[in-house]
Parts: sequence; C-alpha cells; structure tokens
Amino acid sequence: MNDAITKLEIDQRAVEINQWIEHSANKLVRLRDRVLGALHLGGRKAAYDDEAYEFIGGPSDTLRRKHYDKSLRLLWKAENEAPFLPFHDASPAERNIFDLAVRSMTDDERQARERLSLPAYRAFLDQTYTQRQKRAIVAILAAIGHGEAYAWLVSADLLNQVKSTGGRAALTMQVLEEAKHFVVLRELLQAFQVPIPRQSAWEYLLLEGVYKAPGTEKLFGMNVLVESIALSFFGLMSEMPGLEVLRLFHLDEARHTGLPGNYLAEFPLTRFQRWNPAARLRRLGLILPALALIPALEGEMAELGIDAFEFGGSVIRKVGVLAERSGFALPMANDKLFPALNRLFNAYCKRTRKGHEARDFFASETTVGERQLAVEREIFASAPAATPPRSTASATAAAKATPAPGPGPGPRGVSPLRS
Repeated sequence: MNDAITKLEIDQRAVEINQWIEHSANKLVRLRDRVLGALHLGGRKAAYDDEAYEFIGGPSDTLRRKHYDKSLRLLWKAENEAPFLPFHDASPAERNIFDLAVRSMTDDERQARERLSLPAYRAFLDQTYTQRQKRAIVAILAAIGHGEAYAWLVSADLLNQVKSTGGRAALTMQVLEEAKHFVVLRELLQAFQVPIPRQSAWEYLLLEGVYKAPGTEKLFGMNVLVESIALSFFGLMSEMPGLEVLRLFHLDEARHTGLPGNYLAEFPLTRFQRWNPAARLRRLGLILPALALIPALEGEMAELGIDAFEFGGSVIRKVGVLAERSGFALPMANDKLFPALNRLFNAYCKRTRKGHEARDFFASETTVGERQLAVEREIFASAPAATPPRSTASATAAAKATPAPGPGPGPRGVSPLRS
C-alpha cells in the first residue's frame, strides 16, 4: 500500500453533520424539481442520471464504440493530409506517427505492444491504495465526473450562442473534449471497482444553475467556475500513482478556462452585462454551492492527506482571477472577497480543528507537477503569489514512492492558450 499518503486528522462529528445536511438538502432539492417537472414549471433540465453515472437512456456502449471511438480513430489532421493548407493541427507525436504509418508501421501496432491491460491496472490499484483510499479517490473524481456530463451539455448549448466561425470552432472542439472526458473518466473510475457516488446536493444546485444560466453567462458558470474546479482537481491528483492520464485532462481544462477571456476579448460584454446587480448576484449564487462542496468533501480529501480548505482557497482564487479578467463582475472585488472568504474558512476550521491557527488559505497552491504548474502559471499570471500547502508535499512524495505503469507523461511544451 502507498505509505506516502498520510491521513489528516479532522473533526469526524463535523464530517457527519455535513453529510446529514447534504442528504437532507438533496432530498428537498430533488423533490422540488420532481414536483416542478410534473407541473411543467421547470424542474431538472439535464437528462442525466447521476445515480447511475450515465445519461438517460443508458450507456449504449455499442453505439459509442461504433461511432465515438471510431470517429476518434479516424480523426484526420489537415497538416498531414493537406500540407499545402495553412493548418497546424497535429501534435509532434501525431506527425511522427503519421510518418511511421507511411512506412507501414501503424499506431495500433505500436499501442498493442505497449498497452497495459485492464486486469493489470486493477491489480496495480489494489496494490497501491487501500480500499478506503480508493473510495476517497473515486468520490473526489466523481464530483468532477458528473461535472463533465454537464460540461458536455452546456458547451453544446453554447454552440449556437457564440459569434464567429472561430468561436463556433472553439466550442465545437470543447463539445468533443467534454464527451471524451466524460466517457474516459467514467471508465477510469469504474476500474477502481468501488461504488461511484451520485451528485451531492451542492453539485446538483451548481450544475443545474449553470445549465439554466442565460446566454454567455454560461461561460462564467462553466468555463470560469466549473472548469477551474476541474482544472484544480486534475492538477491536484494527476501525480498520484495510476492517475497520470489526468495530466492530459488538465491540459484540456486549461484551454477551456482560457476560452472566456479569449472569446470576450473579441466580443466583449456590454457594460450592463458586466455590472448589472442581477447578473452579479446570479454569479455569486453559482459560487455558493461550490463553497458548500469544500466541507462536504473534507473527509474524503483528508483520507488522502489533502486539506480541503487549502484546495478551496486555491480554487476560488483562480475563479476570481478568471472572472475579473473576463469581465464577469462579482458583488465584491477580489481584494475584498478573498479576505472575507478566508475569514469564513478560518472560522469553520477554528470550530472544527483542534489548535487551529488563522492562516491565509487563499495563498495555497494545491496543483502539483512541474508541467501542470507551468500551464497554470500561464493562465493565472496575475494571480497572487501562492505557497505550496502540506498536501502538495504529500502528493509529490506519493508519486515518487510508487512508480505507475500505463501511459507516460503528457505532451511537453504545449501551451493551452496559444499555438
């Protein structure tokens, strides 16, 4: 087992109270939406079954293999097929593979020799993590896995609301990447062979709120808020043994968080869209369920040696930076919002953690891995200087202590925001 993971000591009574609050809120929220749906007055918008971790209608894996998997295998690159056109859409690895394929050595043949089998991967997970640690990893990643389902829906919904060929092309690729994230992460979590939890009430409120947001407000809810959470989760866990594929998820999410700033630089929000009080309050209303997720996941994160409030401070700092840069004003400026939330975090920890001393959670950085940090430095260049938390050292030590089989490191030197 992975002895490098040191469980954090937290107040178990606080964990139990938070679980009770979440279960009660979940029943009320879902009952409300069932009633509204029956009366045709709204209710849940997403055709998504979070308890089964799939969309309404079932997984249809045969259909996925015939079309989604095949489409990706046959996805051609203009740089290779039509080099006389001004496209640069192939990575160095894809260009090399293409050259090898021309010489009768296909990518499938190479992968057939190198691929790690699913039974071997499951055995590796069993050797590396305790059953409780596996449940914690799945619970944390499932929180963002359900988010990927909504990201797929929201990005498809946004496709007809953005302007320009380039804007539609960017959203089209995000739809494809969200589909990839959902199906790949679902398979990855199933390999842990532990139950995959439903959405919590807080995830439900956050994601339904984003899906129902009007117009380009969806860019704030999804690309600024939810994608920043996803980026942070993948940046936190992508150095853990067996989870190296999350480095590629992290790179995709970096592009997604960069989309609002790039798009709104060409098609900026009007002064009214930026500053009207209703929009600012609506944005805050989306952030509040995200804040409630922090204590809700505290027990699972502590199991892996991760301080949930360090993670929360790191995420909200990044959300604030992206919101400010994109023009999505909040009811309070960042220089007032961050200290106010930091006082709230410290008040909670003082009440639930023995000997807690006030600290700046918003100076924490929970992303680990040099490449992941380099990617985020480019995105959050104007973010306040951050200090590594205790969890960073723990995760890094875990990665070094147990080398993982499977896919190697992600692409080197690839900027998520620029070609």
